Amino acid sequence: MEFDETIALEYFAGRLKTIEHGKEVIVSTTGFTDNPIARLIFLLALLYIFFVSIALMGASFKFFGAGFAEQLLLSTANPFVGLFIGVLATSLVQSSSTTTSMTVALVAGGALNIATAIPIVIGSNIGTSVTNTLVAVGHISRPAEFKRAFAAATVHDLFNLLSVLILFSLQLTTDLLGTTATFLAEQFKESGGLELVNPLKVIVTPAVTLITTLTAESGTIMLIIAGALLFLALRYIVLNLRALMLGRVERFFDTILFKNAFTAMLLGLILTVLVQSSSITTSLVVPLAGAGILTLRQIFPFTLGANVGTTLTAILAALITGSEAAVTVAFVHLLFNVFGIILIWPIRSIPIHLAEALADWSVKSKLIPAAYVGIVFFLIPLALIYFVR
Repeated sequence: MEFDETIALEYFAGRLKTIEHGKEVIVSTTGFTDNPIARLIFLLALLYIFFVSIALMGASFKFFGAGFAEQLLLSTANPFVGLFIGVLATSLVQSSSTTTSMTVALVAGGALNIATAIPIVIGSNIGTSVTNTLVAVGHISRPAEFKRAFAAATVHDLFNLLSVLILFSLQLTTDLLGTTATFLAEQFKESGGLELVNPLKVIVTPAVTLITTLTAESGTIMLIIAGALLFLALRYIVLNLRALMLGRVERFFDTILFKNAFTAMLLGLILTVLVQSSSITTSLVVPLAGAGILTLRQIFPFTLGANVGTTLTAILAALITGSEAAVTVAFVHLLFNVFGIILIWPIRSIPIHLAEALADWSVKSKLIPAAYVGIVFFLIPLALIYFVR
Protein backbone atom coordinates (compact mmCIF):
# COMPACT_ATOMS: atom_id res chain seq x y z
CA MET A 1 0.00 0.00 0.00
CA GLU A 2 1.36 3.40 -0.98
CA PHE A 3 2.19 5.87 1.77
CA ASP A 4 -0.32 8.66 2.31
CA GLU A 5 1.05 11.53 4.41
CA THR A 6 -2.46 12.85 5.11
CA ILE A 7 -3.45 9.55 6.72
CA ALA A 8 -0.23 9.58 8.75
CA LEU A 9 -0.89 13.10 10.01
CA GLU A 10 -4.49 12.31 10.90
CA TYR A 11 -3.32 9.21 12.74
CA PHE A 12 -0.79 11.18 14.78
CA ALA A 13 -3.50 13.71 15.54
CA GLY A 14 -5.66 10.96 17.02
CA ARG A 15 -8.17 10.89 14.16
CA LEU A 16 -8.52 8.69 11.11
CA LYS A 17 -11.08 8.94 8.33
CA THR A 18 -12.74 5.72 7.28
CA ILE A 19 -15.77 4.61 5.28
CA GLU A 20 -18.69 3.05 7.12
CA HIS A 21 -21.94 2.15 5.34
CA GLY A 22 -20.95 4.34 2.38
CA LYS A 23 -20.27 7.43 4.53
CA GLU A 24 -16.99 9.04 5.51
CA VAL A 25 -16.60 9.17 9.29
CA ILE A 26 -13.78 10.05 11.67
CA VAL A 27 -12.70 7.48 14.21
CA SER A 28 -10.34 7.93 17.13
CA THR A 29 -6.96 6.21 17.02
CA THR A 30 -6.29 6.98 20.68
CA GLY A 31 -9.42 5.65 22.32
CA PHE A 32 -10.26 9.11 23.68
CA THR A 33 -13.38 11.14 23.20
CA ASP A 34 -13.17 14.02 20.70
CA ASN A 35 -14.85 16.41 23.17
CA PRO A 36 -12.18 19.06 23.95
CA ILE A 37 -13.63 19.84 27.39
CA ALA A 38 -13.56 16.17 28.36
CA ARG A 39 -9.99 15.94 27.04
CA LEU A 40 -8.98 18.96 29.14
CA ILE A 41 -10.47 17.46 32.32
CA PHE A 42 -8.75 14.17 31.52
CA LEU A 43 -5.47 16.03 30.96
CA LEU A 44 -5.68 17.71 34.38
CA ALA A 45 -6.29 14.31 35.98
CA LEU A 46 -3.29 12.87 34.16
CA LEU A 47 -1.08 15.75 35.28
CA TYR A 48 -2.16 15.09 38.86
CA ILE A 49 -1.23 11.40 38.47
CA PHE A 50 2.12 12.44 37.00
CA PHE A 51 2.91 14.70 39.96
CA VAL A 52 1.80 12.02 42.44
CA SER A 53 4.03 9.43 40.73
CA ILE A 54 7.09 11.69 41.02
CA ALA A 55 6.44 12.49 44.68
CA LEU A 56 5.74 8.82 45.45
CA MET A 57 8.89 7.66 43.72
CA GLY A 58 10.99 10.05 45.76
CA ALA A 59 9.25 8.95 48.97
CA SER A 60 9.74 5.25 48.20
CA PHE A 61 13.52 5.49 48.38
CA LYS A 62 13.37 6.69 51.95
CA PHE A 63 12.17 3.18 52.92
CA PHE A 64 14.88 1.25 51.08
CA GLY A 65 17.62 2.05 53.54
CA ALA A 66 21.25 3.04 53.10
CA GLY A 67 22.24 -0.31 51.59
CA PHE A 68 20.10 0.13 48.50
CA ALA A 69 21.16 3.74 48.00
CA GLU A 70 24.82 2.78 48.30
CA GLN A 71 24.43 -0.05 45.78
CA LEU A 72 22.68 2.24 43.29
CA LEU A 73 25.31 4.94 43.68
CA LEU A 74 28.12 2.44 43.18
CA SER A 75 26.52 1.03 40.03
CA THR A 76 26.36 4.47 38.41
CA ALA A 77 29.48 5.99 39.98
CA ASN A 78 31.35 5.57 36.70
CA PRO A 79 30.15 8.41 34.45
CA PHE A 80 30.42 6.23 31.33
CA VAL A 81 28.12 3.64 32.91
CA GLY A 82 25.66 6.39 33.79
CA LEU A 83 25.81 7.75 30.24
CA PHE A 84 25.01 4.39 28.65
CA ILE A 85 22.36 3.57 31.25
CA GLY A 86 20.66 6.78 30.09
CA VAL A 87 20.98 5.72 26.44
CA LEU A 88 19.71 2.18 27.01
CA ALA A 89 16.88 3.06 29.40
CA THR A 90 15.54 5.75 27.07
CA SER A 91 15.88 3.50 24.02
CA LEU A 92 13.80 0.85 25.77
CA VAL A 93 11.01 3.14 26.97
CA GLN A 94 11.39 5.49 23.95
CA SER A 95 10.95 8.56 26.11
CA SER A 96 13.62 10.86 27.52
CA SER A 97 10.85 12.47 29.58
CA THR A 98 10.34 9.20 31.46
CA THR A 99 14.06 8.63 32.03
CA THR A 100 14.80 12.16 33.19
CA SER A 101 11.70 12.32 35.38
CA MET A 102 12.73 9.09 37.11
CA THR A 103 16.28 10.39 37.49
CA VAL A 104 14.98 13.60 39.05
CA ALA A 105 12.88 11.54 41.47
CA LEU A 106 15.92 9.43 42.41
CA VAL A 107 17.90 12.59 43.14
CA ALA A 108 15.05 14.06 45.19
CA GLY A 109 14.81 10.81 47.16
CA GLY A 110 18.54 10.78 47.86
CA ALA A 111 19.25 7.61 45.87
CA LEU A 112 21.37 9.51 43.35
CA ASN A 113 23.49 12.62 43.69
CA ILE A 114 23.87 15.33 41.08
CA ALA A 115 27.22 14.09 39.79
CA THR A 116 25.95 10.57 39.09
CA ALA A 117 22.64 11.78 37.65
CA ILE A 118 24.13 14.14 35.04
CA PRO A 119 25.55 11.40 32.75
CA ILE A 120 22.19 9.58 32.81
CA VAL A 121 20.41 12.75 31.70
CA ILE A 122 22.98 13.31 28.94
CA GLY A 123 22.58 9.73 27.71
CA SER A 124 18.80 10.05 27.57
CA ASN A 125 19.19 12.55 24.74
CA ILE A 126 20.67 9.85 22.51
CA GLY A 127 18.11 7.22 23.42
CA THR A 128 15.10 9.44 22.72
CA SER A 129 15.89 9.68 19.00
CA VAL A 130 15.37 5.93 18.40
CA THR A 131 11.61 6.41 17.90
CA ASN A 132 11.74 8.61 14.81
CA THR A 133 14.46 6.37 13.36
CA LEU A 134 12.15 3.37 13.70
CA VAL A 135 9.35 5.39 12.07
CA ALA A 136 11.65 6.07 9.10
CA VAL A 137 12.34 2.35 8.68
CA GLY A 138 8.64 1.95 7.91
CA HIS A 139 9.35 3.60 4.53
CA ILE A 140 12.04 1.06 3.59
CA SER A 141 10.06 -0.58 0.76
CA ARG A 142 10.09 2.70 -1.23
CA PRO A 143 13.77 3.68 -1.79
CA ALA A 144 13.42 7.38 -2.69
CA GLU A 145 10.91 7.99 0.08
CA PHE A 146 12.98 5.98 2.57
CA LYS A 147 16.13 7.92 1.74
CA ARG A 148 14.47 11.24 2.58
CA ALA A 149 12.73 9.88 5.69
CA PHE A 150 15.81 8.11 7.08
CA ALA A 151 17.98 11.21 6.64
CA ALA A 152 15.34 13.31 8.41
CA ALA A 153 15.26 10.85 11.31
CA THR A 154 18.98 10.26 11.74
CA VAL A 155 19.92 13.94 11.60
CA HIS A 156 18.33 14.08 15.07
CA ASP A 157 20.47 11.13 16.19
CA LEU A 158 23.65 12.66 14.80
CA PHE A 159 23.01 16.03 16.42
CA ASN A 160 22.58 14.33 19.79
CA LEU A 161 25.66 12.14 19.27
CA LEU A 162 27.82 15.16 18.38
CA SER A 163 26.43 17.12 21.33
CA VAL A 164 27.22 14.25 23.71
CA LEU A 165 30.72 13.85 22.26
CA ILE A 166 31.50 17.51 22.93
CA LEU A 167 29.52 18.26 26.09
CA PHE A 168 30.17 14.98 27.91
CA SER A 169 33.90 15.59 27.43
CA LEU A 170 33.51 19.13 28.78
CA GLN A 171 31.44 17.84 31.68
CA LEU A 172 34.10 15.31 32.65
CA THR A 173 36.91 17.87 32.52
CA THR A 174 35.23 21.08 33.71
CA ASP A 175 31.82 20.16 35.22
CA LEU A 176 30.36 22.80 32.89
CA LEU A 177 26.77 21.53 33.05
CA GLY A 178 26.82 20.83 36.78
CA THR A 179 28.28 24.21 37.72
CA THR A 180 25.96 26.19 35.45
CA ALA A 181 22.86 24.23 36.49
CA THR A 182 23.71 24.65 40.18
CA PHE A 183 24.02 28.40 39.68
CA LEU A 184 20.62 28.56 37.93
CA ALA A 185 18.97 26.41 40.61
CA GLU A 186 20.30 28.70 43.33
CA GLN A 187 18.94 31.78 41.55
CA PHE A 188 15.63 30.01 41.07
CA LYS A 189 15.48 29.16 44.76
CA GLU A 190 16.39 32.69 45.85
CA SER A 191 13.66 34.14 43.63
CA GLY A 192 11.10 31.93 45.38
CA GLY A 193 10.69 29.50 42.50
CA LEU A 194 10.57 26.39 44.68
CA GLU A 195 8.05 27.97 47.01
CA LEU A 196 5.72 28.68 44.09
CA VAL A 197 4.97 24.98 43.68
CA ASN A 198 4.28 24.32 47.34
CA PRO A 199 0.47 24.51 46.90
CA LEU A 200 0.71 21.76 44.28
CA LYS A 201 2.87 19.72 46.61
CA VAL A 202 0.21 20.11 49.29
CA ILE A 203 -2.40 18.77 46.86
CA VAL A 204 -0.44 15.60 46.01
CA THR A 205 0.72 14.85 49.57
CA PRO A 206 -2.58 13.20 50.68
CA ALA A 207 -2.44 10.76 47.75
CA VAL A 208 1.19 9.90 48.50
CA THR A 209 0.41 9.44 52.20
CA LEU A 210 -2.56 7.19 51.38
CA ILE A 211 -0.51 4.96 49.08
CA THR A 212 2.32 4.83 51.63
CA THR A 213 -0.14 3.68 54.31
CA LEU A 214 -1.86 1.12 52.06
CA THR A 215 1.50 -0.41 51.09
CA ALA A 216 2.60 -0.60 54.73
CA GLU A 217 5.54 1.68 53.89
CA SER A 218 7.03 -0.89 51.52
CA GLY A 219 9.59 0.93 49.42
CA THR A 220 9.48 -1.77 46.73
CA ILE A 221 5.71 -1.71 46.29
CA MET A 222 5.66 2.09 46.39
CA LEU A 223 8.33 2.22 43.69
CA ILE A 224 6.42 -0.23 41.47
CA ILE A 225 3.20 1.78 41.86
CA ALA A 226 5.07 5.05 41.21
CA GLY A 227 6.69 3.63 38.07
CA ALA A 228 3.37 2.33 36.77
CA LEU A 229 1.65 5.66 37.41
CA LEU A 230 4.50 7.56 35.75
CA PHE A 231 4.39 5.46 32.59
CA LEU A 232 0.59 5.55 32.50
CA ALA A 233 0.42 9.31 33.01
CA LEU A 234 3.09 10.19 30.44
CA ARG A 235 1.66 7.76 27.89
CA TYR A 236 -1.83 9.23 28.01
CA ILE A 237 -0.70 12.84 28.44
CA VAL A 238 1.12 12.42 25.13
CA LEU A 239 -1.86 10.79 23.41
CA ASN A 240 -4.31 13.34 24.75
CA LEU A 241 -2.22 16.40 23.88
CA ARG A 242 -1.31 14.94 20.51
CA ALA A 243 -4.97 14.61 19.57
CA LEU A 244 -5.71 18.13 20.83
CA MET A 245 -2.82 19.92 19.15
CA LEU A 246 -1.26 18.24 16.13
CA GLY A 247 -4.26 18.27 13.86
CA ARG A 248 -4.52 22.03 14.36
CA VAL A 249 -1.03 22.83 13.10
CA GLU A 250 -0.45 20.38 10.25
CA ARG A 251 -1.96 22.61 7.53
CA PHE A 252 0.54 25.38 8.30
CA PHE A 253 3.67 23.21 8.18
CA ASP A 254 5.25 24.00 4.86
CA THR A 255 4.01 27.46 3.90
CA ILE A 256 4.22 29.21 7.28
CA LEU A 257 5.79 27.25 10.12
CA PHE A 258 8.84 25.95 8.25
CA LYS A 259 9.54 29.05 6.17
CA ASN A 260 12.84 29.72 8.01
CA ALA A 261 15.07 28.13 10.63
CA PHE A 262 13.85 30.29 13.51
CA THR A 263 10.14 29.53 12.99
CA ALA A 264 10.92 25.82 12.53
CA MET A 265 12.93 25.74 15.77
CA LEU A 266 10.25 27.67 17.63
CA LEU A 267 7.58 25.30 16.31
CA GLY A 268 9.57 22.28 17.48
CA LEU A 269 9.93 23.82 20.93
CA ILE A 270 6.29 24.89 21.35
CA LEU A 271 4.79 21.73 19.89
CA THR A 272 6.96 19.53 22.11
CA VAL A 273 6.06 21.57 25.20
CA LEU A 274 2.41 21.07 24.31
CA VAL A 275 2.56 17.32 23.64
CA GLN A 276 5.41 16.64 26.12
CA SER A 277 7.25 14.26 23.81
CA SER A 278 10.06 15.06 21.40
CA SER A 279 9.70 11.51 20.08
CA ILE A 280 6.19 12.33 18.89
CA THR A 281 6.99 15.68 17.32
CA THR A 282 10.17 14.55 15.56
CA SER A 283 8.46 11.38 14.37
CA LEU A 284 5.62 13.47 12.99
CA VAL A 285 7.83 15.22 10.43
CA VAL A 286 9.49 12.02 9.19
CA PRO A 287 6.54 11.11 6.90
CA LEU A 288 6.51 14.70 5.66
CA ALA A 289 10.16 14.36 4.70
CA GLY A 290 9.51 11.00 3.08
CA ALA A 291 6.73 12.54 1.01
CA GLY A 292 9.05 15.36 -0.08
CA ILE A 293 6.94 18.02 1.63
CA LEU A 294 9.76 19.14 3.93
CA THR A 295 13.50 19.20 3.28
CA LEU A 296 16.21 17.98 5.63
CA ARG A 297 17.36 21.56 6.23
CA GLN A 298 13.83 22.55 7.24
CA ILE A 299 13.53 19.63 9.64
CA PHE A 300 16.92 20.03 11.35
CA PRO A 301 16.09 23.23 13.33
CA PHE A 302 12.68 21.74 14.18
CA THR A 303 14.39 18.80 15.92
CA LEU A 304 16.62 21.19 17.87
CA GLY A 305 13.59 23.05 19.17
CA ALA A 306 11.95 19.73 20.08
CA ASN A 307 15.01 18.79 22.13
CA VAL A 308 14.63 21.94 24.22
CA GLY A 309 10.86 21.56 24.56
CA THR A 310 11.07 18.06 26.00
CA THR A 311 13.08 19.32 29.01
CA LEU A 312 9.96 20.87 30.53
CA THR A 313 8.79 17.48 31.83
CA ALA A 314 11.86 17.01 34.02
CA ILE A 315 11.64 20.61 35.23
CA LEU A 316 8.01 20.07 36.29
CA ALA A 317 8.98 16.81 37.96
CA ALA A 318 11.80 18.55 39.83
CA LEU A 319 9.61 21.43 40.98
CA ILE A 320 7.04 19.09 42.51
CA THR A 321 9.77 17.49 44.66
CA GLY A 322 10.82 20.85 46.11
CA SER A 323 14.44 19.61 46.01
CA GLU A 324 17.13 22.04 44.88
CA ALA A 325 19.32 19.11 43.77
CA ALA A 326 16.48 17.74 41.64
CA VAL A 327 15.94 21.16 40.05
CA THR A 328 19.68 21.30 39.31
CA VAL A 329 19.52 17.98 37.44
CA ALA A 330 16.47 19.16 35.49
CA PHE A 331 18.36 22.32 34.48
CA VAL A 332 21.22 20.11 33.29
CA HIS A 333 18.83 18.56 30.76
CA LEU A 334 17.81 22.03 29.55
CA LEU A 335 21.38 23.36 29.42
CA PHE A 336 22.67 20.32 27.55
CA ASN A 337 20.28 20.99 24.71
CA VAL A 338 20.79 24.78 24.71
CA PHE A 339 24.59 24.44 24.71
CA GLY A 340 24.29 21.73 22.05
CA ILE A 341 22.42 24.10 19.73
CA ILE A 342 24.97 26.89 20.34
CA LEU A 343 27.87 24.57 19.55
CA ILE A 344 26.44 22.54 16.67
CA TRP A 345 24.42 25.16 14.77
CA PRO A 346 27.50 26.87 13.24
CA ILE A 347 28.67 23.45 11.97
CA ARG A 348 25.18 22.11 11.16
CA SER A 349 26.38 20.98 7.74
CA ILE A 350 28.24 18.12 9.47
CA PRO A 351 25.21 16.26 10.94
CA ILE A 352 23.19 17.07 7.82
CA HIS A 353 25.80 15.64 5.43
CA LEU A 354 26.38 12.62 7.72
CA ALA A 355 22.63 11.93 7.77
CA GLU A 356 22.46 12.15 3.98
CA ALA A 357 25.43 9.79 3.63
CA LEU A 358 23.94 7.29 6.09
CA ALA A 359 20.65 7.41 4.17
CA ASP A 360 22.51 6.74 0.90
CA TRP A 361 24.20 3.68 2.40
CA SER A 362 20.93 2.46 3.90
CA VAL A 363 19.19 2.55 0.52
CA LYS A 364 21.91 0.28 -0.90
CA SER A 365 21.52 -2.32 1.87
CA LYS A 366 18.48 -2.87 4.08
CA LEU A 367 20.74 -4.42 6.70
CA ILE A 368 22.35 -1.07 7.48
CA PRO A 369 19.29 0.57 9.12
CA ALA A 370 18.69 -2.51 11.30
CA ALA A 371 22.36 -2.72 12.23
CA TYR A 372 22.48 1.03 12.94
CA VAL A 373 19.52 0.94 15.35
CA GLY A 374 20.63 -2.29 17.03
CA ILE A 375 24.26 -1.31 17.49
CA VAL A 376 23.96 2.39 18.40
CA PHE A 377 20.96 2.23 20.71
CA PHE A 378 21.23 -1.23 22.27
CA LEU A 379 24.39 -3.28 21.62
CA ILE A 380 27.01 -0.61 22.38
CA PRO A 381 25.27 0.62 25.59
CA LEU A 382 24.74 -2.96 26.83
CA ALA A 383 28.33 -3.99 26.08
CA LEU A 384 29.89 -0.92 27.65
CA ILE A 385 27.69 -1.09 30.75
CA TYR A 386 28.74 -4.74 31.18
CA PHE A 387 32.47 -4.27 30.62
CA VAL A 388 32.98 -0.87 32.27
CA ARG A 389 31.16 -1.90 35.45
